[in-house]
Amino acid sequence: MSTSLETAAPDAVAQGLRRVAIDPVSRVEGHGKVTLLLDANHRVQQVRLHIVEFRGFEQFIQGRPYWEVPVMVQRLCGICPVSHHLAASKAFDRVVGALPVTPTADKIRRLMHYGQVMQSHALHFFYLAAPDLLFGFDSEVNRRNIVGVAQAHPDIARKGVLLRKFGQELIRATAGKRVHGSGSVPGGVNKHVSPQDRALLQRDVAQMIAWAQEAVLIAKQLHAQNPALYDSFGSFRSNLLSLVRMDGALDLYDGVLRARDTAGAILFDGASDQDYLGLIEEEVKPWTYMKFPFLKSLGPELGWYRVGPLARLQNCDFIPSPLAERERLDFIAWGRGEPIQATLAYHWARMVEMLHCVEVIQGLLDDPDILGGELIASGPRQRGGVGVIEAPRGTLFHHYEVGDDDLVTMCNLIVATTHNNQAMNEAVRSVAREYLDGRELTEGLLNHIEVAIRAYDPCLSCATHALGRMPLEVTLLGFDGALIDRVLKSHSGEFRHDLGTVPSVSV
Repeated sequence: MSTSLETAAPDAVAQGLRRVAIDPVSRVEGHGKVTLLLDANHRVQQVRLHIVEFRGFEQFIQGRPYWEVPVMVQRLCGICPVSHHLAASKAFDRVVGALPVTPTADKIRRLMHYGQVMQSHALHFFYLAAPDLLFGFDSEVNRRNIVGVAQAHPDIARKGVLLRKFGQELIRATAGKRVHGSGSVPGGVNKHVSPQDRALLQRDVAQMIAWAQEAVLIAKQLHAQNPALYDSFGSFRSNLLSLVRMDGALDLYDGVLRARDTAGAILFDGASDQDYLGLIEEEVKPWTYMKFPFLKSLGPELGWYRVGPLARLQNCDFIPSPLAERERLDFIAWGRGEPIQATLAYHWARMVEMLHCVEVIQGLLDDPDILGGELIASGPRQRGGVGVIEAPRGTLFHHYEVGDDDLVTMCNLIVATTHNNQAMNEAVRSVAREYLDGRELTEGLLNHIEVAIRAYDPCLSCATHALGRMPLEVTLLGFDGALIDRVLKSHSGEFRHDLGTVPSVSV
């Protein structure tokens, strides 16, 4: 893995390098900015994905009663609150001594979680990524959004909406509400699934499986139709990290930690999530609020890794549901014996996971335990615990310590987008080096860079940009700070060059 990302000196602009800024990055969750530093030969020397929002959520949690936290942390995210809800609940299961939770609680939580992953994957693929994938990265701006997809491919758009709706109904049936529910509590859950809700969901689940299979086929065909693009776009070697079940199966709710190196060899396996601090360390850099995690055994230069669907499908030994396992084997075969490193392969892997989720949901809906049985477990009290779950975007860590007064004294969260921080920087650099000539900024170029970031489905905060109409500003400066080009994208999607006043440059 190259580490030249940080090779440019802090005073690089003064040394004759030029700076290009993309601010904000659109159709992702939250506000991000990209800067590209060019040398005198118009080559990209440095890339930085800046996360410019600071929320300090860990500080808000400290001092609060521990039983409030599983509900509080859902405010971290507007589209995957269930992942935070369950990761916090799992951590506090240890505090209340619920090891393990009851079979009923485990199955209802899994139903909630797989419904969450399903709806989030549908949202990303059909709403955020589909406009680029179906129309092309250089297609007409006004067409490149979910409305354009609905007009050109109404059947695909309709199925995407209904797949997400089904996942949302699962969350409502298990958590109490579609967003920010309260179904999971330290030690278990607080309600069963009602027979009426189960019957309603069972009625539609077979149709959801069929549509999920069609979504996998769409993703697979995109690769087959243009392998040169899909294999090379934003491609680079990286380590992989995810949870796996004890027998090596894919598991999105619980398991042990496994990591592979850039060649696919296992670095560690069977590691307890409670010992994550012995495996992972976070590095802080002055130009972004997002940290850079790395595997301690390899160090910060070589130890960064990818998480999420691309990592999970290649880190596990098999998927424990028949339809998704067949699709996983097709996916792995695409690599011809080598790890698949292409950034766009995230979309294909994501759809295989969505199919797996629906298969798991179908089995859980048929399980009588979700309608009855013990909801809560308890045991000897502990002072803290770690809860880890595979959120839609990747591995999510919640770590808490609790005082004798039941107030949280320490909180540490590592979210999936943080794990992928360095990988997203690498993806942007790879794309910029291929598509930026260093002389002219075009809307198509900017979208190529955003496509690389969007493939990771990053959640930078809770903003929603589903229509892709956030404003965008990019400035290209010469060695002496003189303006070469500046482009603006308005809320309406209008793209125009503007050679007006240039703000001061900083790196």
